[in-house]
Amino acid sequence: MGAGGQMISVHPEELTFELELEKPSYCNIKVVNNTEHHVAFKVKTTSPTKYFVRPNASVVQPWDSCTVTVSHQAQKEYPPDMQCKDKFLIQSAKVPPSSDMDEMPSDTFNKDCAKVIEELKLRVVYTFPSQSGHANSEEESGLASSASGQRGSDIQTLQRLKEERDAILQQNHQFQRELDILKRRRNRKSDTGFSLTFAAFAGLVGIMVGFILNLTLSTPPATA
Repeated sequence: MGAGGQMISVHPEELTFELELEKPSYCNIKVVNNTEHHVAFKVKTTSPTKYFVRPNASVVQPWDSCTVTVSHQAQKEYPPDMQCKDKFLIQSAKVPPSSDMDEMPSDTFNKDCAKVIEELKLRVVYTFPSQSGHANSEEESGLASSASGQRGSDIQTLQRLKEERDAILQQNHQFQRELDILKRRRNRKSDTGFSLTFAAFAGLVGIMVGFILNLTLSTPPATA
């Protein structure tokens, strides 16, 4: 809902501040130009020392809008029954297209017969911090804790996988060493078998050669 006039409309129609002790609060309102003319507006309040308004005055082009931020000073205690009697007044007036707020005449918003000044009044409403904000904070905290727990679980899983990998690599190295030992033993057995066979064969050849030589030397020469 918004407050509306012929020249401008203001959304929302009241300024709502979520009061939290020792903390400032903020509220945005949108000023909409409903005409085909340039319109200047100015924001006033019954408690100027309590609020900070930016911009507090500006020129809005035809069919355009301007966002105004109102800051509420931090409070040391809550008001009785959370009621606020402060009021805001927004004045508006048509101005020439080349108008600049810094060069605007000081009597722009003065009421006289030659000018049309439109005024909209807004009231101030106080509320406690929304429960949804606390719920969102708790939900975000829960999500953060869940994410932290998930990260811890992931780290433990990675550590366990690393240990299993190291154990498998160690077993592979052990199997490789045992395989090398078996290969060396088999090679030594093959070499020993070959040496014995060769020695036996050489001995048999030596015996045969010696037997032949003995027969040759012991046979008498033939006579003519």
